[in-house]
Amino acid sequence: MKNKTVRNSAIIVFILVILGIIIIPKLSTKKDSGKQAQLRGGAAITVNIKVVESSTFQNRIQVSGSIISNEEVELHTETSGKVVNIAFKEGQKVKKGDLLLKVNDAELQAQLSKTEIKKKLAEDKEYRQRVLLSKKGISQEIYESALNDLNAAVADIENIKAQIAKTEIKAPFDGTIGLRYVSEGSYISPSSQIANLQNLNQVKIDFAVPQRYASAISMGSKVKIKTVTGKEYDVKVYALEQKIDPSTRALKVRAIHSNEKGELMPGSYVTVYIDLNDIANAVVIPTQALALDISGEIVYLYSNGKAVSRKVESGIRTESDIQIVKGISPGDTVITSGIMQLRPGARVKIASTEQTQN
Repeated sequence: MKNKTVRNSAIIVFILVILGIIIIPKLSTKKDSGKQAQLRGGAAITVNIKVVESSTFQNRIQVSGSIISNEEVELHTETSGKVVNIAFKEGQKVKKGDLLLKVNDAELQAQLSKTEIKKKLAEDKEYRQRVLLSKKGISQEIYESALNDLNAAVADIENIKAQIAKTEIKAPFDGTIGLRYVSEGSYISPSSQIANLQNLNQVKIDFAVPQRYASAISMGSKVKIKTVTGKEYDVKVYALEQKIDPSTRALKVRAIHSNEKGELMPGSYVTVYIDLNDIANAVVIPTQALALDISGEIVYLYSNGKAVSRKVESGIRTESDIQIVKGISPGDTVITSGIMQLRPGARVKIASTEQTQN
């Protein structure tokens, strides 16, 4: 009896599962059909539109650039030793030739004093030998030996002075000192970084132009840069590489700009805009109005309350606009918002009409 009850329960559960498999998809299909019907004939999608006009379109490309100092150097000593004097402060402006740091040179100074004494003795000896030679009291060979001793002493002095000069760091150009990385009493070597010195009266802007546009830029060309804060500056190209970089297929270019106010900081990223030429009677739409599907580029036009898809071909792009070279004409009404929701034939309702910006 018990086995029969269990068997009946299992049959009932099996029948319910089969009914669920058959009925639930039909309900879901009806629900989806209702949504599609709502899109086709129900609530309209709210969109913005813009009437296409022909206008002059600026052919402009944009590339990435970096700001670098007009002049920049890491300060290092040429010799090892203990720092006995730091003659600068962090953030200080210095002039070319100013003493910035001194390494202990006591041993070299002692050698210099000793060699100068030798030089004095050699000078006296050379003088006496020269007098004797004029009176034929000695041979030419003896005099030349004395002269060589004098010249050797002079050379030794110049060598020691050169070694002493290596214990000093002087500013190679006018500029501003950055952060200091050593202290008085520190033992440093040529690998020890002391500070950075930068000339920021002007800054340079390095960027690369794609090969296809390389002929459009030359010495003296004007370009515009835009910082991450949104400030724009007109800068002038003053140098460019004489070949295309084979690794990037781009031409390296360098521009320069005054930086008296210190607004442009080396190491910063900028966007560089290069104007090529103006295109007359161009058909231009907002970039967000262009969509992609399996057939390629399309836009949606507004016609009698419905969205109509139109295949197009695009041309030049900017941050906000794109040129359409084929597919639409001036006077067409392009839908500029809600593109992802649209389907051909979908009902639409106009929220606002965008105006062309001059």
